[in-house]
Amino acid sequence: MGEVKKTPLFSWHRERKANFSEFGGYEMPLWYGSARAEHLSVLTGAGIFDTSHMAAILLRGVGARGLLNRCFSRDLERAIRGGPLVESRLVYGVFLDEDAHVIDDAIVYQVEDELYFVVVNASMGSTIASHLLSHRGDAQVEIEDMTDRLGKIDLQGPLAPRIIERALKKGRRVLEDMPYFSFKGFFDPSLYKGEGVELINGVPVLLSRSGYTGEIGFEIYCLAKDALSVWELLFEVGEELGLMPCGLAARDSLRAGACLPLSHQDIGHWPFLNNPWDFCLPWEEYGKSFSKDFIGREALESLLGSYSTYTYPFLAPDLRKVNMEDEPRVLDEENRPIGRVLTCVTDMGISVIGGKVYSVNSEDKPEGFRPRGAACGFVLVDRELSHGSSVFLQDSKRTLKVTIVPDIRPHRTARMDIKRFL
Repeated sequence: MGEVKKTPLFSWHRERKANFSEFGGYEMPLWYGSARAEHLSVLTGAGIFDTSHMAAILLRGVGARGLLNRCFSRDLERAIRGGPLVESRLVYGVFLDEDAHVIDDAIVYQVEDELYFVVVNASMGSTIASHLLSHRGDAQVEIEDMTDRLGKIDLQGPLAPRIIERALKKGRRVLEDMPYFSFKGFFDPSLYKGEGVELINGVPVLLSRSGYTGEIGFEIYCLAKDALSVWELLFEVGEELGLMPCGLAARDSLRAGACLPLSHQDIGHWPFLNNPWDFCLPWEEYGKSFSKDFIGREALESLLGSYSTYTYPFLAPDLRKVNMEDEPRVLDEENRPIGRVLTCVTDMGISVIGGKVYSVNSEDKPEGFRPRGAACGFVLVDRELSHGSSVFLQDSKRTLKVTIVPDIRPHRTARMDIKRFL
């Protein structure tokens, strides 16, 4: 096993006495003082995450788009509201193998006509770069693994737009016309012909309106050498707004509450079907056909209509959860095992009251509402279940009754008009 890596911000985290854990081959902060407070800061204010452990790949050349359309699950000609992926837009999807198992999930950014930026998970840069290279054939495309050469910082929450506006040159001009899943600028001006985006300290960045929390915010990419100066600048301009450093524990509970998967845990070595994220497949007619050829297509087509494994979100009535280290089982109402638990965390920003889920951001929440928290996550089961049905999660110490749901944390802010937050 190789040496555990550290991000460019490791010393900053250590000086603030963060609690660390190894994740994806990196020593990462889990929390600083309270994972609950960090989770809530993203729902009600703003939180900042060091995500420089994530890997990235650059594709350059006339064959870049065709190679991605062959290897990536999304149809790049129908990726944005039925139209093509264009410059300054990004799209989420998965890379599948020939068995239609997930190698990794990813976000693809179209920087220019012949320049694409692909963000994958920690330690997956070389894997996805090799996967692309193995399918390149005669295509004219250069594939460059950017692992450990970039800094990545996530600024998330309803106060994030006001904080980043203060940190940007021409902040209002940059932000006011940014829809969800769009970006501006690039971290390497030598490769980019478009209008750049700079922070007030002169650092060029790729500013992406995206994130992994379900709340409005940004992912900020810069060269690794600039990561600390970017991080410290954001704290300088965000201090009076209560900007809080957040670790991976809050990131995990926030993403699960937002119904977002963790690669190699909620999606992985089984066919990518019958789950909340199969919108990532290039459906021509849902459940029947696809709009393009892609790696994994034949395996998926052979399973359409017959694959009997399903992934569902679930919600518990309170914050009690099962221990994932026990590899908890899923049981039906007759106490028969029907699957396994993929994720079980507590979303501290919600409560179940009278059978209804309220968030701290729900406009119709009861007067004096204070969230107690509710356990949530995903299960993988061997049968189709209806929303509202009950199953039981069982570890070595407890059995919890939970409800299968279509979604978890209500009234998320990620897709809202940015102008209401400026």
